[in-house]
Amino acid sequence: MMRMIDIIEKKKENQVLSEAEINFFVEGYVHDQIPDYQVSALLMAIYLQGMNDEETTFLTSAYANSGDTYDLSDIQGFKVDKHSTGGIGDKITLIYSPLAASYGLKVCKLAGRGLGQTGGTIDKLESCPGWQCELSVPEFKEVINKVGMSVISQSENMVPGDKKIYALRDVTATVGSLPLIAASVMSKKLIMDADGLVLDVKVGDGAFMKDLDQAEALAKIMIKIGHHHQRKMAVMLSNMNKPLGKTIGNALEVREAWDTLHGKGPDDLNEVAATSVALSLVQAGLFEDIETAKSDVFQKMQSGEAAHYLKAFIQAQGGDFSVIENYDQNFKTTQAIEIKADKEGYLQFLSAGKLGTVSMKLGAGRETKTDVIDFAAGIVLNHQNGELVKKGEVVMTLYTNKDFNQEFVDDAKATFELISTSSAEPAILKIIAD
Repeated sequence: MMRMIDIIEKKKENQVLSEAEINFFVEGYVHDQIPDYQVSALLMAIYLQGMNDEETTFLTSAYANSGDTYDLSDIQGFKVDKHSTGGIGDKITLIYSPLAASYGLKVCKLAGRGLGQTGGTIDKLESCPGWQCELSVPEFKEVINKVGMSVISQSENMVPGDKKIYALRDVTATVGSLPLIAASVMSKKLIMDADGLVLDVKVGDGAFMKDLDQAEALAKIMIKIGHHHQRKMAVMLSNMNKPLGKTIGNALEVREAWDTLHGKGPDDLNEVAATSVALSLVQAGLFEDIETAKSDVFQKMQSGEAAHYLKAFIQAQGGDFSVIENYDQNFKTTQAIEIKADKEGYLQFLSAGKLGTVSMKLGAGRETKTDVIDFAAGIVLNHQNGELVKKGEVVMTLYTNKDFNQEFVDDAKATFELISTSSAEPAILKIIAD
């Protein structure tokens, strides 16, 4: 008979846990058969001693199998998914998915809501009135087959093992374990049987992973997990020392995605979106190399030919896309606060994370799960990182329906400085692919 204390002792002594032992503790904890204090002890042992690739893969599978899974085997075509670890101004899903669908790939994606400084894809899409994030599996597959893409919300019974253990990690100082992070991220991807997976691991001030070496180590673990589950894998390590694109908010980001699909996007957004699509195209065998694929994607972005897939997908799930097409009529705010440069210099963002916090305080995000989002609130960056800004020019504009608060201005000014030389950084730091 298996006992939790024996599993704790085994990992404490840096021994390898078996698949049966890992399944035992995950299932037992999900069903309230093992107490918090014993799982806390095991998590600390894992944090200190680590897990090998096999153990991490077993843990990922245990998480994935602890709740709902999605059988998409009857969808014809190469099924793809793109996941970001979360960042400020990250609306790549809304650009990647239509572009991938335009090549005949089938985009099957689960997405989440935002909490704290990082926005959520579901919140952004809900800025289109009537859009439905909760679909049955048959409805989900129907939209994918009809449009080529669908994004739905994560169900309450999705990876309950990870949800419950993550909450415990958060209060036991064990969040930073790479095997535990990798299992948490990948378990959400494995409940859906995509053929190819692209991971966008954000690195920097506005991301969970602050260090490039640690992010690369995490990427390699996740690639091994994906390979074990017969997924073609690619990982981008992308820069989150600065916000992505020119907008932070909800409806603002949907509009920017729409503009980008019409060839009007900023360089950093174009680069990250085109690269992520190119990686999926190579996985599907439609192009032999990333650069050739990316060049073709750039051409498609400039032509605008893929944009209608975004509109069609939102309409297929009940959303009114005309509010985005007629943005200024539908998303008005009582305040438009201009943050101006007090001298000339090259713009350098000091904290993408703090910009996300400012956006949240304006009403674009939620501090608690019960907070109501203002879809019109957010930030437009009138200049981007590394650009020359003249004295008196507007650096950014804050949009809110809240009463004016000097704190908004002070907090926004604290997120950047104007320096004597340009400090532009690349949007993508590294690519690791099959």
